Amino acid sequence: MQSLLATKPRNNRMTHPYTYIDPNAKVASNVKIDPFTVIHGDVVIGEGTWIGSNVTIMEGTRIGKNCRIFPGAVIGAIPQDLKFNGEKTTVEVGDNTTIREFVTINRGTNDRGKTKVGTNCLIMAYCHVAHDCIIGNNCILSNSVQLAGHVVIGDWAVVGGVSAVHQFVHIGQHTFVAGGSLVSKDVPPYIKAVRNPLSYGGVNSVGLKRRGFSLVQINHILDIYRVIYSKGLNTSQAIDFIEEEITPTDERDEIVTFIRDSGRGIIKRFGKLAGGEE
Repeated sequence: MQSLLATKPRNNRMTHPYTYIDPNAKVASNVKIDPFTVIHGDVVIGEGTWIGSNVTIMEGTRIGKNCRIFPGAVIGAIPQDLKFNGEKTTVEVGDNTTIREFVTINRGTNDRGKTKVGTNCLIMAYCHVAHDCIIGNNCILSNSVQLAGHVVIGDWAVVGGVSAVHQFVHIGQHTFVAGGSLVSKDVPPYIKAVRNPLSYGGVNSVGLKRRGFSLVQINHILDIYRVIYSKGLNTSQAIDFIEEEITPTDERDEIVTFIRDSGRGIIKRFGKLAGGEE
């Protein structure tokens, strides 16, 4: 194994001399790597990416183009899962994603074979993304969000700081989860999840407007959630009513499919069913 203090940049990369890159790593020639960073073997890093000081990128990591990885991040460490038996798995990070200081992202297990972070994401400082998590595109995890294993987060979701997400939870697309939340149930798409215990807090209308949803679309989504949370029906009855009475749209079908496929059940409306007061 070569010394951690390499004497010169290798293969014309913009690499500080006090950086170690395993000879089996595939790093694009214009990747900039700051001092005291370690790149293990079986790593792929795309063009235009910047990697700060004291970053560790471990075996099985695949990083896209134009990413930014800030000091202290550790990407591709083996899962914190006692069932892991050394199987060959990966971490995949999409293009234009920013990973801030001291983020940890673990490899997958035999369950999915990979942990994945999509394109154009922002993973803020001290977040943890455990094995087999799948994070969509354009997502934001604020500071110190902790994802247990097998969590799935849809596109354009925002999770507030210091939130903890239980294993196997699914957070739908275009959601907003308030900071400091304990997320133990699935969060359906297009909504705000707030309060303690975590509860339905209305449609994420501000986020939807910012992303180009029309007032007609937002009101349509609101009508669907009024059936689910305000009509006095149980979840199965509400879904049957929506399929029979509400005009089919992409948004309707996304909500119905999400709820039907929910493994942990969805969050409730704040009130008696959620443990609070009416």
